[in-house]
Amino acid sequence: MKIVLQRTKSASVSVQDEIVGSIEKGFVLLVGVTHDDTEKDADYLADKIAGLRIFEDDNGKMNLSLEEVGGEILSISQFTLYADTRKGRRPNFMAAAKPDKAETLYRYFNQRLEEKGFRVETGRFGEMMDVSLINDGPVTLILESKNE
Repeated sequence: MKIVLQRTKSASVSVQDEIVGSIEKGFVLLVGVTHDDTEKDADYLADKIAGLRIFEDDNGKMNLSLEEVGGEILSISQFTLYADTRKGRRPNFMAAAKPDKAETLYRYFNQRLEEKGFRVETGRFGEMMDVSLINDGPVTLILESKNE
């Protein structure tokens, strides 16, 4: 699994001009799933995200976790994270998991975050979505389960 994490002051996701998910302070997660990902990959990333200390403390140091600041999560399925752009000008998405597998693992991942006590909002799997956010910092990280 691959995740682009953005620390945000607020964020929302819309489908056909209808807001389907929104958060205040927290993380926007763009979540990609590839063919050989398993629940173990989702567990690893949920644990990593829950423990990341990337919010500023009173001294301006990145030292606080999402839980410590009362943050929320907006999780968006993003198969394009597995685009291969090495050849030609049109991306190849063969490394992205098939929709049924990707959706199952994506939902499992979000459930794991909820079990850790976080409020998790989502977009709609497989839909065209508009994501709006105010990136705080900006702080943007790329996390991959294969790098554990």
